[in-house]
Amino acid sequence: MFTGIVEEIGIIKSIKSGIKSSKLIISCSKVLEKTEIGDSICTNGVCLTVTNINKDTFEADVMAETIRKSNFKTLNIGSKVNLERALSLNTRLGGHLVSGHIDGIGYITSLKKEDNAVWVSIKTSRDILKYIVYKGSIAIDGISLTVAYVDEDVFKVSIIPHTLQKTILLSKNVGDSVNLECDVIGKYVEKLLGINNLNKKENSSISEDFLKENGFF
Repeated sequence: MFTGIVEEIGIIKSIKSGIKSSKLIISCSKVLEKTEIGDSICTNGVCLTVTNINKDTFEADVMAETIRKSNFKTLNIGSKVNLERALSLNTRLGGHLVSGHIDGIGYITSLKKEDNAVWVSIKTSRDILKYIVYKGSIAIDGISLTVAYVDEDVFKVSIIPHTLQKTILLSKNVGDSVNLECDVIGKYVEKLLGINNLNKKENSSISEDFLKENGFF
């Protein structure tokens, strides 16, 4: 698990592409501290397992499913990526719980500056938008952010200068893709209510009345 608080910006040093998978070599420094082979590093929102460590790089395998679901297919040598080590029990949870298992991608539709902040609008599928709620949490390329607006087509976040300086969002342009991970709580509620992908209720012992009676609403 991660917090969505980016520790460092890394740089892609090598991409060894297979038929459907790939191996990445990423240059960095801070996230290598106390990191061992087998540990997890959140890379642009995707949980990757460290397979090798050198003085200033780590290697990780990327499976075909990750490439299909993420914007990793757009990475090139020299691309910058957000990096965060897995949280420990004594880590401050400054963002929200992020699994590193992204739901899919979105596309930036606008970037608008407002005083010291920048509004970022992102268009994504309705399968993802249904889990995004106003004032809820969303991980964008591994960055924990608060949803400031959402409708049936897009959602928006407002980015403070610190986040722009410490992440790769400042280098994004309109039309660029971003990895998205919704807050897992909504998915569990949907499962408990017995709602399937067709938005029909299946047989379930847990109902809306049950949740209300037990203080969930």
